[in-house]
Amino acid sequence: MLPPSPIRPAIDALQHFGRAARNTYDPVLRIGVTGLARSGKTVFTTALVHHLITPGDLPALRVSGEGRLRRARLVPQPDDAVARFAYEDHLARLTQARQWPQSTSRISQLRLAIDYERGAGRWVSGSARLALDIVDYPGEWLLDLTLMDESFADWSREVVAQARQPERAAIAGDFLAQIDVLDPAAPADEQRIARLSDVFKAYLQALRQGPEAIATTPPGRFLMPGDLAGSPALTFAPLILDAGTALVRGSIAELMQRRFEAYKRHVVEPFFRDHFRNLDRQIVLVDVLSALDGGARALAELEHALDRVLLAMRAGRNSWLTRLFAPRTERILFAATKADHLHQTQHRRLEAILRHLVERAIRRMRAAGGEVGAIAIAALRATHETTVRDGADIVRAVAGTPEAGERIADTLFDGTAEAAVFPGDLPEDPTRVFADEKHGGIAPGSLRFPRFRPPAAPGHLPGRKPRLPHIRLDRALEFLIGDHLR
Repeated sequence: MLPPSPIRPAIDALQHFGRAARNTYDPVLRIGVTGLARSGKTVFTTALVHHLITPGDLPALRVSGEGRLRRARLVPQPDDAVARFAYEDHLARLTQARQWPQSTSRISQLRLAIDYERGAGRWVSGSARLALDIVDYPGEWLLDLTLMDESFADWSREVVAQARQPERAAIAGDFLAQIDVLDPAAPADEQRIARLSDVFKAYLQALRQGPEAIATTPPGRFLMPGDLAGSPALTFAPLILDAGTALVRGSIAELMQRRFEAYKRHVVEPFFRDHFRNLDRQIVLVDVLSALDGGARALAELEHALDRVLLAMRAGRNSWLTRLFAPRTERILFAATKADHLHQTQHRRLEAILRHLVERAIRRMRAAGGEVGAIAIAALRATHETTVRDGADIVRAVAGTPEAGERIADTLFDGTAEAAVFPGDLPEDPTRVFADEKHGGIAPGSLRFPRFRPPAAPGHLPGRKPRLPHIRLDRALEFLIGDHLR
């Protein structure tokens, strides 16, 4: 592999310097929206834009609660080579068709121009404007950043060891059967390599479909190849390699390593250089409820994935030097989504479980001088709270419209009937989520989290646009952007 060009760091430094200089006179804040599979990234971004351009229901966002938010509007985005986030299409799908958007499969962007009045006590008063760039990207791409400092041999050993774990061995059977009999030193054979790569991709796809979807194993672009489908950079797989083994020239292992490095060079590094490192703030959305339903092993996978997420981020407090030449992500918010699947009395427990899962990440971030938060939210609330009778007891529940095909007990829903659901109680002690059922843990499948349809369009006053219901979206926005709207 060729050494990196010494010109690139100089160009990068000049670009950062130019951006910092422009921000002095024309403030721009870039926030990244990401999360692992099925965490609700598209819904969050749609709701964020909707509530800023349709203000009035964000009391915890100080600029809104204090009446200083004048208007926010969509304006042309700055990056012409990045897809525009299809806000209008997603909003129509949620509100008119009452359907959830498709999963995020590529990077996209929007820019909002936010006009506001500066708060009392500022040394400069009057009107101001903030350009807010929202960058939505798949969480699998974020996990790919951990590959940048890994060798092919180290990555292979890690992935193969994970595949042999009892909870993965069954779905990894075909992949393991092939690499167990393959000689890495054998001459490179394109057809054999392609078959092995396809089996490896099928294993990754199976992981995504099950409870472990929360902890997708990189390379993430294998599952969303786009215009790179079929390219050599996406045609490789891990092998069984002994530590210190030299790769034979022209062998399967040597070609696999070359393609692994090509993946980093042509896929991972451009994403980091052109998009990721320019983000000022990040929100990482987490589907904690699915992991809870999957049991202690799924939660352990989630904890490991979230730890890798923060390791991939250049997080910490900025000095004037880092701000000019190597900016860091100063604030990261972890958000447990789908809080509307629980009664509000359970939200504090959900937030405590999330904090427990990211405890190591929080300590690491704070040691670097950055700010990190954890919150339970629903960017679009699909339920309302109610009570149901369970024998002689009255229990707190949530009610909504389960999607067609969802089953609760003996009832199969058609997508039109509403149902009240008692999902179960989360443990008061968040450490119990890692215990098995015999030691006070949650039994897999014992909680009820059916998939609800988006809510029916809310009623509204004549001349005013309807606002979508949410849970703590305003608190999330205050953490992410509030300090720039003082």
